[in-house]
Amino acid sequence: MRIGKGIETIELVANMMGRQMVIHPTLIWDDNEIILVDTGIPGQLEEIREAIEKAGVPFNKLTKVILTHQDIDHIGSLPEILKAADHKIEVFAHEADKPYIEGVKPFLKMNPERVAKMMESLPEDERQKIKAMFGAPLTAKVDKTISDGEVLPYCGGITVIFTPGHTPGHISLYHQQSKTLITGDALVAANGIISGPNPQATPDMETALQSIKKFTKYDIETVICYHGGVIKENANKQLLALANS
Repeated sequence: MRIGKGIETIELVANMMGRQMVIHPTLIWDDNEIILVDTGIPGQLEEIREAIEKAGVPFNKLTKVILTHQDIDHIGSLPEILKAADHKIEVFAHEADKPYIEGVKPFLKMNPERVAKMMESLPEDERQKIKAMFGAPLTAKVDKTISDGEVLPYCGGITVIFTPGHTPGHISLYHQQSKTLITGDALVAANGIISGPNPQATPDMETALQSIKKFTKYDIETVICYHGGVIKENANKQLLALANS
């Protein structure tokens, strides 16, 4: 969905642990940079390539990937994207999630023990799909760590907002030019209504709820939730209500 000049969401259908969901990476670009925020689940390279090209942006000129956090549905296709490129693509993430993305530490939520337990209740065909998904190492080098309040000088300015809780190094992004907040999993949405993060997938809910208060400092016209998509109606008002709840 086109948000404004040089910013668009990509809709991907993902099947995770027998559950189908729609996820929303974000594409930001101008004449000098093409940036992808989050990369779907493993195996979605071709869907991402097609979606980027459909937006009128050449996939082979992708310059940067910004990861909001370490979860598999956000970093899953990153190794494939980097391998498919014929040039260097810089990867950005917060320092606290860097060791998980690079494979120095096991994922907090999708470690082998948890995956095995979750697979117990699934039919055999779903188990095989999950085994294939985790067959290749889901690791990639983080070229640059980014921190709270940092303004990335790309595409009209992108402000990094450190929003831990969902993971230790979770970040959200504010695209200054379009007044768009990219929340990662700091927020979710359904039917145009914004809510706090999913408690079942958020180890430190107290910190995550405190992180939401940071959004009230920004003039936000559009919110992009990775789970829930684009919200334009009363964005600032909804965020203020959440921060004060």
